[in-house]
Amino acid sequence: MMRLKSLQEDPFRSMVDSVGRVQRKTLPALWLGLLILASARHARAQETVLELDPAQSQIGFTLGDVLHTVHGLFKLKQGTISFNPATGQAGGLVVVDATSGDSGSHARDHKMHKDVLQSDQFPAITFVPQQVQGQVLPAGDFKVQVMGIFTMHGESHPLTLSVQANATGEQLTASVTFDVSYLNWGLKNPSTLFLRVNSTVGIAIQAVGHIRLVVAR
Repeated sequence: MMRLKSLQEDPFRSMVDSVGRVQRKTLPALWLGLLILASARHARAQETVLELDPAQSQIGFTLGDVLHTVHGLFKLKQGTISFNPATGQAGGLVVVDATSGDSGSHARDHKMHKDVLQSDQFPAITFVPQQVQGQVLPAGDFKVQVMGIFTMHGESHPLTLSVQANATGEQLTASVTFDVSYLNWGLKNPSTLFLRVNSTVGIAIQAVGHIRLVVAR
């Protein structure tokens, strides 16, 4: 009886039993917490990156006047857009070569680069994406809104682009149209005493790129 009583009152055994009970209660909760944390980190870590192909992309512009409409092109220099599908947070940089503007008329283009764009002083037109709203589908047509900062002629303003896109495999094609106001971007209106032109320039972008998934750092 004395030995049985001593075993029952062994403080070491009591401590081990207490630890075991605590572990049985806390370990499931601990594992659940770790699983939730790992899932959240996995969601944050996944990013979609779109690399635009300058050779297959086209930036067109139109300028109307009282007599006719002028059409021209700019060249895409580079373009990368990355975003988190879970949060919509975006980054990257799209650069258009301002010096490449070509309307097919040497005299008109010389005036555009010298007096309006001043492209020797401001050779780049840029867009920095900050947020993507809408679902980017892995295949088929879809539409998203891309918010960011558009910079031209040294002036930066928020800009929201409505993007109509199509995904086929790893390739994505997208079309975007928007207007640029001379006044908002500090540009000189090319109107003359005898020829009045519109106060805005229409921009139409046809872009082609490749999508890839990356693990964000």
